[in-house]
Amino acid sequence: MEPAHTSTTNAPLDERHCLRLLAGASVGRVVYTVGALPAVLPIRYRLGADGSVLLHATAHSELVRAVSGALVAFEAGRVDEADGTGWSVTVLGRADVSPGPATDGTPLAPQVSIRIRPELVTGRLLPGTPP
Repeated sequence: MEPAHTSTTNAPLDERHCLRLLAGASVGRVVYTVGALPAVLPIRYRLGADGSVLLHATAHSELVRAVSGALVAFEAGRVDEADGTGWSVTVLGRADVSPGPATDGTPLAPQVSIRIRPELVTGRLLPGTPP
């Protein structure tokens, strides 16, 4: 985790710092809409060399139907339960869906890849609770 931040406000981070934090985590939340209502799904991810957020999903899932070509948000972060320090990074961008990696031959769950290309990357350090 990044060093504790002692300010009493959330400190904004530059894009490079945000991408470095994202690269060090593996689970985040994709935020999208279903029937004009917000939906949030925890999901494993990795960061591409170009800063894209890369996900895998079942081909015919609600997630894939909802995000294909849509503007979505993705958030990841860490918070220390003991002192409240941590960070949060949000990526906004269009989600592109493409055929995924080869499956194990099981026809029941074909996979697709989802790439969220970053259009806006923001982040904040979370301060600890004052003593």
